[in-house]
Amino acid sequence: MRVYVPLTLSGLAEAHGAGEIGPGPLTAYAVTPSLREWYVSDDLEELEYAALSRAASASLRLIAGRPDEARRRVVVAVDVPDGEAVADPGQALDASSVGEVRIPRAVALAKAAAVHVDADDAEKDVAAAAAALGAADLGDDDAQFTVDGAEDHELLWFGLQEIPGLIG
Repeated sequence: MRVYVPLTLSGLAEAHGAGEIGPGPLTAYAVTPSLREWYVSDDLEELEYAALSRAASASLRLIAGRPDEARRRVVVAVDVPDGEAVADPGQALDASSVGEVRIPRAVALAKAAAVHVDADDAEKDVAAAAAALGAADLGDDDAQFTVDGAEDHELLWFGLQEIPGLIG
């Protein structure tokens, strides 16, 4: 099963140094029944993109909670054995947890299929979105517009061999 683990650049550096993403349990995003229902599509590529987008939003939340963190969202796509990533059925009606899964233990970084990271030119919008996140959560439409501005930036695809350049 392909899962998308939200990180920050410093979290990616830690994972690279340790050789694993962890410790567990990890929160990730995947194509779950609730995501299929929410997104209303049978196209697997579209569903995986939706899961990646959910992970990018979670990465933004990690960034917002860390003022010294680089303002670039990071998501690592990892393949885990079927059944290892488990959705909480009690969260199915909570819109903020659509596609969310838990992985009980650390995952070897070598199992990653790719790393997705914002381009440098997204930093300004990601910084503004991180600052506006709290107000957006409280229903401020202008703040939500700012958060959506960060989501307009597509995450770039990188191979594992490119991690040193990303974190350097």
